[in-house]
Amino acid sequence: MVNGHSFIYGPPCTRNMVGLQYMAGDICGGNARCIAMLHAFQQAIQDYSTPPQKSLGRDLTAKIGSYVSFFNECRPLSVSMGNAIRFLKNRIAKLPLNLPESEVKATLCSDINRFINEKIIIADEVIVRHAATKIRDGDVLLTYGSSSAVEMLVLYAHELGKEFRVVVVDSRPKQEGQALLRRLIARGLNCTYTHINAISYVMHEVTRVFLGAAAVLSNGTVYSRVGTAAVAMVANAFRVPVLICCEAYKFHERVQLDSICFNELGDPDAISKVPERKDINYLDNLTAKEQLQLLNLMYDATPSDYISMIVTDYGMIPPTSVPVIVREYRREHLWI
Repeated sequence: MVNGHSFIYGPPCTRNMVGLQYMAGDICGGNARCIAMLHAFQQAIQDYSTPPQKSLGRDLTAKIGSYVSFFNECRPLSVSMGNAIRFLKNRIAKLPLNLPESEVKATLCSDINRFINEKIIIADEVIVRHAATKIRDGDVLLTYGSSSAVEMLVLYAHELGKEFRVVVVDSRPKQEGQALLRRLIARGLNCTYTHINAISYVMHEVTRVFLGAAAVLSNGTVYSRVGTAAVAMVANAFRVPVLICCEAYKFHERVQLDSICFNELGDPDAISKVPERKDINYLDNLTAKEQLQLLNLMYDATPSDYISMIVTDYGMIPPTSVPVIVREYRREHLWI
C-alpha cells in the first residue's frame, strides 16, 4: 500500500504504473508527465463501462476525479496537468446525452490525441521555429537544467547549419543537465558544462539565454525548476537577453509573487547527502534534530522584469502579453 492506495497483483493498472513512476521520478518534465497522464486517462476510458442506473457523464467524471486524486498523492499536479484535466472534464460535460457509449469513448480518446498533438507536439515545433530565428552564427547560448523545448531548439538550429556553442548550467540535487549534455555532445554540438555557482563567471561570454518553464502565470511570472530565477537575474545584470520557451497550454490565470505559496517539496535527503559520497554525512546527524527543517523546493518564480521574451506557439510575446494568451484559451473553452 502506498499513500493509502492498494495495488492489485496481476496485469498492471496503467494509472498505478504512471503514479508510481511519478513518485519515483522515472517520468519527469512537464510535457512527459502530462502526456503520460492523458494516456492513462485514455486507457481508463477504453476500459470504462457505465454502471446500471448511472449517468455516463457524471460517473466518468467521478472516475477521472479519483485518478486525479491518486496522481496528486503520488506527486503534486503541475499547472499543465491541471489544464489538461480541465480540458478533458469540459469535453465530457459537453457530450450529447443520447450519444452511445462506444461513440463517447471514441470521441474522448480522439480529443485526447488532438490535445497532445496540437497543444504539445505541434506547439513545440512552432516554438522551435520561432526561437531559431534568434540564434545567429557565433552565438554562445546558455540553458539551465534540461528543458525538452530548449533541447529541440538547439538541435534544430544545429541541423540548420548554424555555428554556436551551448553552455549547460546544472545544479544539485537532480543534475538534469548532465543527461542533456550527453545528448547534445552525441549530436555533435560544441558544449560547455558548469554548475550554477559559476554562473557569473560564464555569463560574460553568453549572448542568449534560453530557458524552459513549468508554467507562465498571468502577471508574467515564470514558474520553473528551482535556480531558474537566479540564472535569469544574473543574465539581466549582464544585459543578456532571456528567452523563455513555453507552450501556451502551460499558461495560467493565477498571479504569484513568490515561490512559497505554491510549490512542491522534494526529498529532503537529496540536499543533505551527496549520492556519490555516501560515506560522508555533511550535516553530522543534524537531520534528526527537531529544530532543523530541510527545505528542498522544486520550483521558483522568476519575475517578469528579468524576462526579455516568451516564445510560445502563439508567437513571441513580452511577459506583459500573457493575459492575452490566457484570454485566447478561455475562448477555446479549455479552462472552464
